[in-house]
Amino acid sequence: MQDPNCLFCKIVKGEIPSNKVFENKDILAFSDVNPQAPVHILIIPKEHIPTIADISEAQAGLAGQLVLTAKQIAAEQGLESGFRLVFNCQKDAGQEVFHVHLHLLGGRKFSWPPG
Repeated sequence: MQDPNCLFCKIVKGEIPSNKVFENKDILAFSDVNPQAPVHILIIPKEHIPTIADISEAQAGLAGQLVLTAKQIAAEQGLESGFRLVFNCQKDAGQEVFHVHLHLLGGRKFSWPPG
């Protein structure tokens, strides 16, 4: 199910163009339009799920697919020296688009704590 008002659902449907990096029947990955690192890719389920807190037990496999897709893309992008994966959940954590998305960041050294 998709939300007709959701930015990422519109990208999934092809209504808004994106620089696709990966796509299969369940997942879409594309370059972030406001990159925070030399490599900044968003990995999303095609199914509309507003936040990580909304993922059900039945969707656990889909959540795992997001991480495995990130691993594959990181290898394809040559991020052998390291990369960061980030899920933001709700506004206080920095979530701006309420459709689950995993940030894959790499291509530079990161510090800790992140923010």
